[in-house]
Amino acid sequence: MKNHSKIRFQLFVQNWLFLVLFLTLIALLGFATKRFHVERDVTQSARNQLTDGSANVVKKLKGPVTITAYVENDDAERKKQINDFVARYQRAKPDIRLTFVNTTKEPKRAQEAGIRKDGELVVAFEQRSENLVPAYTERDLTNLLVRLARSRSRAVMYLDGHGERSLIGEKNFDLGEFGHQLGTKGFKLANPDLTIAQEVPRNGAMLVIAGPQVDVSEAEVKKIMKYVASGGNLLWLIDPGSLHGLQPLADFLGLTLTPGIAVDPTSTQNGIDPKTVIGRQYAEHAITKDFSLLTVFPEARQIDVHDTNGDWEVTRLISVAQNGWIENGKLDGKIEFDNKRDVAGPVNIAVAMQRRAEHITQRVVVVGNGSFLANSFVANGGNLGIGVNMVNWLAGDDNLISIQPNLMKDTTVTYSKLQGALIFGGFIVLLPLAFVISGVMIWRRRRTR
Repeated sequence: MKNHSKIRFQLFVQNWLFLVLFLTLIALLGFATKRFHVERDVTQSARNQLTDGSANVVKKLKGPVTITAYVENDDAERKKQINDFVARYQRAKPDIRLTFVNTTKEPKRAQEAGIRKDGELVVAFEQRSENLVPAYTERDLTNLLVRLARSRSRAVMYLDGHGERSLIGEKNFDLGEFGHQLGTKGFKLANPDLTIAQEVPRNGAMLVIAGPQVDVSEAEVKKIMKYVASGGNLLWLIDPGSLHGLQPLADFLGLTLTPGIAVDPTSTQNGIDPKTVIGRQYAEHAITKDFSLLTVFPEARQIDVHDTNGDWEVTRLISVAQNGWIENGKLDGKIEFDNKRDVAGPVNIAVAMQRRAEHITQRVVVVGNGSFLANSFVANGGNLGIGVNMVNWLAGDDNLISIQPNLMKDTTVTYSKLQGALIFGGFIVLLPLAFVISGVMIWRRRRTR
């Protein structure tokens, strides 16, 4: 009897000791979760964290970012939504500070900030600020940060008046959507009239020449040549056919323009015409760093550079038609390779060039295609992304080069009311009840022993 009481006392002590240790462990875990934060996004498309492009932009911002959210009546749900949205950026850049202002209590402050909608954000960086109106997305805030990061807003100039693809045009042939996207990233557009201007303005970020359809006058060509020779940056989109008076510029840059267009019979596997080639192989370069999206180029021509003076650092950017060729025959009817006339692939269709000129770094990008940025094609694959990267590189904003957002591959599960009731009853009611009943049964069985 005495031994039995002793055993019961030992069990009592052990049980209480276990309880104390267990509660201590819980308290330590609670303390650790407040001090240390560890998380992992297990969604297929990583929708709860920034895309690589946004993270790249945010991490390279030098200095703190202040985000002020204006919320009516301290709406708890709205504040949580904003907190969750900004938290993704804070994980990539811890010095992003988020504060809330109650617009009901501080209407004057909201008025001074130009607030128009509940939940509007005012984002400030390096004494510059801009408002972001709901419903905002990651792309909206990242583009806003890119605009604020530009220390100077230099214009993207484009040649006009010769039937070129216009950066403000709305036709399928034009580059209006691309021009609009450049505007969202802080670039201004300008089209200097070279028939009147003494020279191409030197205060612009670059000059864009996008496929003139009629000859550029000799006087205009001389001004363009002077601009490039003295270190001006250039984006030249060359379509098949004549250069319309710009051959001297091609000669100055050492360009070799092969006749014919790139074709690839494997394009039909993707449901597109063989005359539309797909870019999937990119050279190592700031423009194509971490870029893995497919790009689409209708009727592209081969571009190469032979720099006899060795002034330029040349990168052959985009290789297409690995299983195709340069077609020099007729493009109607069935297209077949002719080894006497055509040139087997792969075909390089873009080059990036860089050199030191007049104490500055000059950059030139030449693409043997203008259609890939046209309104009818710019949304295909990574066309917009690589086009924006080219402009950022030409403007010297290497840090702002980024890839497009990841595709959202997660699927939404839908179920009927009956299925929802069964799931709720099973996991919220029946399963916990089963655990309680089994625990009581085990406890009673041990008590009767």
